[in-house]
Amino acid sequence: MDSEDSPLLASTAHEAIYDRFTPDQKRWIVFVVSFAGLLPMFVSSTFVPSIPQIAKDLGSTHAVVSLTISLSILATAVGSLVWAAYSSFYGRRLMYLWGMPFLCIGSCGVAMSTSLRSLLFWRFVQTFGCSGGIPVGAGVIGDIYKLEERGTAIGVFFGATLFGFAVAPLLGGTAAQYWSWRNLHYSLAAWGLLELFLVYLSFPETSHPGTLGIDKLTRKRWIHITWVNPLSSLWLLRSPNLFAVMIASTLVLLTDFVLLVPLAFTIGVRYGITNEAIIGACFLPNGLGNFIGAPVAGRLSDIVVRKWRKKRKGVWYPEDRLRATWIGGLVMIPLSIGASGLITTYVGGPIGLWLNLLCLYTNGMGVDFVFNPIGSYNVDVAHSRSAEATAASAAIRSLILSAATALIIPSIERIGVAWTDIIAAVLAIVAQGIIFLTIRYGDRMRASVDIGFSTIENN
Repeated sequence: MDSEDSPLLASTAHEAIYDRFTPDQKRWIVFVVSFAGLLPMFVSSTFVPSIPQIAKDLGSTHAVVSLTISLSILATAVGSLVWAAYSSFYGRRLMYLWGMPFLCIGSCGVAMSTSLRSLLFWRFVQTFGCSGGIPVGAGVIGDIYKLEERGTAIGVFFGATLFGFAVAPLLGGTAAQYWSWRNLHYSLAAWGLLELFLVYLSFPETSHPGTLGIDKLTRKRWIHITWVNPLSSLWLLRSPNLFAVMIASTLVLLTDFVLLVPLAFTIGVRYGITNEAIIGACFLPNGLGNFIGAPVAGRLSDIVVRKWRKKRKGVWYPEDRLRATWIGGLVMIPLSIGASGLITTYVGGPIGLWLNLLCLYTNGMGVDFVFNPIGSYNVDVAHSRSAEATAASAAIRSLILSAATALIIPSIERIGVAWTDIIAAVLAIVAQGIIFLTIRYGDRMRASVDIGFSTIENN
């Protein structure tokens, strides 16, 4: 029997637990977590343009200061696992209240650094503090939106965070050139303080009643500190389903990095752009594509879920959501990045530049059309541990991307922009092939390793 015809579980009545918050309250909660989700993007992406100024102030070299980037990737991976694991025990709200002070103190420490050693230490603290923004935010949205509404909300959330990925380098470069890298980090501390007050004053606990680890303790103390192994989240990736979509999302997101990381050396050199602010502005079309594409992709994935549940007479098959990835994974991403490589190589002048900006916009939208349904799928199938599933995928993905990113510029120098971009396009198609296999054999993959998948009754 074809696995698509064998359902996971029958549909049940809508759970009243999702009616705890009014629509306005839900929109406010999404705003707050999106505001927090922007922080890790700004902390990481505004730092890179400041490296020359930091190296000069600290009497070091660009290469040595660049070590902070690798350290930040490690801190992000560790922090996301820690905050996600503890959010399943203590709740989402407390993780924001605990994480933001780390960010504020770390940002001030970075701003006051007078040596490379102190910079590295405070940079780790700063990045660790805000790294829970994305996985915990995804968990919050899974808490408050039911299955067939979840994709749209996660689309808004991812759209806001990915927009920051494109806007932050422009703001970071502008601040480094016209202001001060130290003041920039003081500003990040102020942002974290504002987020802390927003959460404290207006953000409720969203976890479902009785599901937290601390709720299940028979004996509670006024201050109860429990060790939660953050690495346990990684064990969720033993599921072939979660591992497959993690690899697919990594290959798709790699196309963003292939276009954006060497932008100054590709589009900048090819079209004679030397002003850092203008180069930073070239990132904006990609961010605009992210910002517009994510909500559209989220709504599309919800429509696909409803359509296929109706087609299956109310039966929910989790992998149906992944069908919303086709247009992005097979058309928008491969064509945009492949075309960008060829245009950069063979088309000069303003026409070539404008066509490249169009490719950046299309790629930004295409990545969301794949990334968003996968993010929602992770929340769907591991609903009770949604933050942990998101964090585990993000941690491994960031480590893979950090290694792959180091190869981008050497590849461009060795085989050229066109072939490097074409290879990335082929990898994006491979990612879609992985998604196709997950859709087709999803129930068999879930049956092979059971990590406690969600059902329609508890989703």
